[in-house]
Amino acid sequence: GVGATDIAKLKSHNIHTVASLLACTTRRLLRIKGFSDTKVEKIKEAAKKMAVCSSILLRRKNTNHQQPSASGFITAAELGQVRKRCIRISTGSKQLDTCLNGGFQTMSVNEVFGEFRCGKTQLAHTLAVIAQLPREMGGAEGKVAYIDTEGTFRPERIMEIAERFGAVDPDQACENIAYARAQNSEMQMELLDGLAASFATNEYRLLVIDSIMSLFRTDYIGRGELSERQQVLGQFLRRAAQMAEEFNLVVFMTNQVQSDPGASALFASADGRKPVGGHILAHASTTRLLLRKGRGEERVAKIVDSPDCPEREATYIITTGGINDPEKV
Repeated sequence: GVGATDIAKLKSHNIHTVASLLACTTRRLLRIKGFSDTKVEKIKEAAKKMAVCSSILLRRKNTNHQQPSASGFITAAELGQVRKRCIRISTGSKQLDTCLNGGFQTMSVNEVFGEFRCGKTQLAHTLAVIAQLPREMGGAEGKVAYIDTEGTFRPERIMEIAERFGAVDPDQACENIAYARAQNSEMQMELLDGLAASFATNEYRLLVIDSIMSLFRTDYIGRGELSERQQVLGQFLRRAAQMAEEFNLVVFMTNQVQSDPGASALFASADGRKPVGGHILAHASTTRLLLRKGRGEERVAKIVDSPDCPEREATYIITTGGINDPEKV
């Protein structure tokens, strides 16, 4: 078995579950003080045995399931059973929910990008309230973690949006949000790692990162540091994706855009603006939405990439109560 001291060391390095331990590379575990090659091998072996035992117990409840193999493979039918745990969190706009087949799905990383004043942060605030609502109202009955990199989070907006729905007390809505202000990209990574203990309680259903690239753009400057930036960004996104799957979370990221006057419409949005972060961020996002200004007060959301939603658009507006449909004004 694994001793209590070793378990304490793993927890101090934000490894709180068997799944998190299995997802760790041997190289990362060897950085823990007192962990030798032999000890790491022993701990990983114990984790694999525990994972197989727990999957046997789960499958015995369903006689249709086959016995697990040590290879780590499961059948597509078994994956279908796992994905039945997924919850969809409403956006506050019925039009946008229809485009997303009901809202943003747990166990996935979602990204919205667009210019300033398109409603990215307002959508993040709206989701932070709706995630706490009952399932029948499009919520997930869970708490929210919010990593703010731009200093745009406002508790008063949370209270205003909570008043619109009425199912959660405005003060309680703020109590259910764990907020942190990241000052640099290193701190952003540390904050994400530090959430593992909170997520292990199974009380959280939404993680908001507003915005994903802001600090990376200022910490890594010029082409000389671009490769290093993308590597660190890739590690951050992989950790976020692991958390989304393991803890049944919606990871919701906002992203900035950059002008690309020389780009053709094939590689950028029609107005010559494209999201920052490059291919690393594009591949990490399960569902990608482009937000842009429409006529008057209207905004338009377009699904750019999604494994289960076709490419289509929805119109929404920003109200005192958050994101809403235009006809509701």
